[in-house]
Amino acid sequence: MEEAHAIPHLRETLEFLALAGVLVPLLQRYRVNSVLGFLAVGILVGPFGLGRLASEVPLLGWLVFPNLDAVSVLAEIGVMFLMFMIGLELSAERLWAMRRWVFVAGNAQVLVSAAAIGLIAAAFGNPLASALVVGLALSFSSTAVVMQLLSSRRELGTPIGQASFSILLLQDLAVVPVLILVGLLGQPGDTSVAASMAIAIGKAVAAIALIYLLGRSVIRPVFRQMATSRQADTFMALTLLSTLGIASLTWLAGLSMALGALLAGLLLAETEFRHEVEITVDPFRGLLMGLFFLSVGMSIDPLEILRAPLLLLGSVAALFALKATIVATVMRLGGLSRGKAVEAGLLLGQGGEFAFIVFGLAMSLGLLAEQTGRFMLLVVGLSMFAAPLVAELGRRLGARIERVAPPEPPSEAPILPDLSGHVVIAGYGRVGQLLGQLFDSQGIRYVAIDPDARLVAGFHAQGRPVFVGDASRGELLRRLGLDEASAIVLTMDHSSAALRAVQSIRREWPRLPILARARDERHALALREAGADTVIPEALESALQLAALALARAGLPGAVLSGLLEREREQRIASFGGGEPA
Repeated sequence: MEEAHAIPHLRETLEFLALAGVLVPLLQRYRVNSVLGFLAVGILVGPFGLGRLASEVPLLGWLVFPNLDAVSVLAEIGVMFLMFMIGLELSAERLWAMRRWVFVAGNAQVLVSAAAIGLIAAAFGNPLASALVVGLALSFSSTAVVMQLLSSRRELGTPIGQASFSILLLQDLAVVPVLILVGLLGQPGDTSVAASMAIAIGKAVAAIALIYLLGRSVIRPVFRQMATSRQADTFMALTLLSTLGIASLTWLAGLSMALGALLAGLLLAETEFRHEVEITVDPFRGLLMGLFFLSVGMSIDPLEILRAPLLLLGSVAALFALKATIVATVMRLGGLSRGKAVEAGLLLGQGGEFAFIVFGLAMSLGLLAEQTGRFMLLVVGLSMFAAPLVAELGRRLGARIERVAPPEPPSEAPILPDLSGHVVIAGYGRVGQLLGQLFDSQGIRYVAIDPDARLVAGFHAQGRPVFVGDASRGELLRRLGLDEASAIVLTMDHSSAALRAVQSIRREWPRLPILARARDERHALALREAGADTVIPEALESALQLAALALARAGLPGAVLSGLLEREREQRIASFGGGEPA
């Protein structure tokens, strides 16, 4: 009889899902940063926590993670989807709009931080290659921690939030060439650091160009063809196929799979399917990123803290002080006020999640001594734990500086092109297209969605802001900036789709003006009762226009005709809600 084989890593997967099911609601209830929560639990249930007792208490072995191998395999998928989501944020248009902050301020922060930290590491006796790795890895900040802090404070749209996001964006872009560089430095031979860096950059650029050009000719047509079925499972399958398929291509080329996931995100960011893809992947990304941070916590040995507490805490404090000074200087030169620059410096002063990947690769290649690498992992982990506290300290310190410092002239307008005061058009058929043309002629900003992928493809190719989507999905509308929109206009042909959209929008945006097109008076009544502010039935408008032509031929003066039609229109529309005309 053949031996039955279990699903690989089944026990670890079940344990993590159980932890996530219990941990996530608890963290949300007590308003604990989810990243720090997963790190803490990872330390507790990992091989350096309760995992030490697994061999002595067999039952405990089913509740903890005694080894990292299985978790690391699953965590790599989490990293890939993090890079994929970053790629979705990196559309060419957005990068160009933020070019000054991303490429100037971001590069300055990474290069100066890496040089300063690398020199300190070399002063402690580390070889040049090891010092370079330490400097580059510690120059990164935690995208997950910082973005969550900015989101909880509702500061993503502020100058400090936009500037911080820009620097984090450059750091995320820099991860891929840094990983390639570490791989080249770890190869045997006498290649110089400068030559290795040149090879790394050239290899990355060549791979990105080749896969990007090939992907553009394949991904968009495939999505357009398959998305016509409007099946959620088909869309999910295409998203996963694109991400894992391109990641496999980069792996076959000898590059990082994270690079492939980033490229997949970049390719889809330029299509009309971008927002639907974000919504499809977002729940799984959160789960997989939780797994990644859980595995990071498992790699931290708390006993190491007891062996050299002063050196460790001093290193964490020095990392914050050095990076905060550099970031604050960059922000100040970029135009932020003194107080905001100090606040941003302390906000970005911690180590980042990608440092764990860089240090792990460097240790596996022998570039970094095991003891040094584990010490650096502890420094990064503790700095991430301290990040919320230090960020709050930075906000209070920045506010005090703002009060004491003399007032400065206002800086330039928002760093990011943020939609505000625009109109959202739901449905881009004949009526929606007419609205879009009128808005364009008057310079009014708008964004439109429509479920018909083929229809959207043509307009998106012309550069119009039209995307594939369902207007009843609140998360999609939020990504289109409905929080800051002046109104939403529903022009859909399907009565039930319009009704669902009004109900969904009114639940989440009770004060947003909703203007809706109705097929007839019965449909108009249903839309008004669901929460639409203004409803225009097609039959009513046709009748009024015909009446206007007939009355004009009968000799009714224009002023009298206009007043009559306006009163009739107001009475009819008001009657749908049982009210009186204004």
